[in-house]
Amino acid sequence: MSDEMTQGVTSTAALGGHPIHPMLIPFPIAFLPGALATDLAYRYTADVFWARASFWLLAAGLATGVLAAFFGLIDFWTIRRARSRLAGWVHFLGNGVALGLAAWNLVLRWDEPTTSLFPLGVALSAATAVLLVVTGWAGGELSYRHKIGVVGHDRERETAHAAVADVVGGARHPGSR
Repeated sequence: MSDEMTQGVTSTAALGGHPIHPMLIPFPIAFLPGALATDLAYRYTADVFWARASFWLLAAGLATGVLAAFFGLIDFWTIRRARSRLAGWVHFLGNGVALGLAAWNLVLRWDEPTTSLFPLGVALSAATAVLLVVTGWAGGELSYRHKIGVVGHDRERETAHAAVADVVGGARHPGSR
């Protein structure tokens, strides 16, 4: 493997050195599959609360998903390594499809949360949840296997490791009293 591919690539969409995209993805990953769970709860209880909960989970998942996608797109288009991997394209295109399905699902329920819930709404919720498993796996491949967006350059990492070793080892930092 070339040396270039063993080095980490920092995120171009970061706040204080922390990549923004991974900070946002837990929300749509929780909200959108949560809509499937509340759809099923409505199916088995006929309690309209669950249909309304699905509507709001879809709305929140779509809103936070679009926000996460914005920052993910910045990294995707500015980090060549992300575009050179199949996992990058699966993550990018699959999440776009998942957000499209969630939007369609939300529109179906807009006037009345129980309308179009069965079978189409549940099928859209299930397809979205399955897609998020696949795209989440691809995102993990980008981060952990291909070192995109979460691993800094070796010099930054060595500096951080040295600072931790100093603290753990009881060494004093320069300038401390």
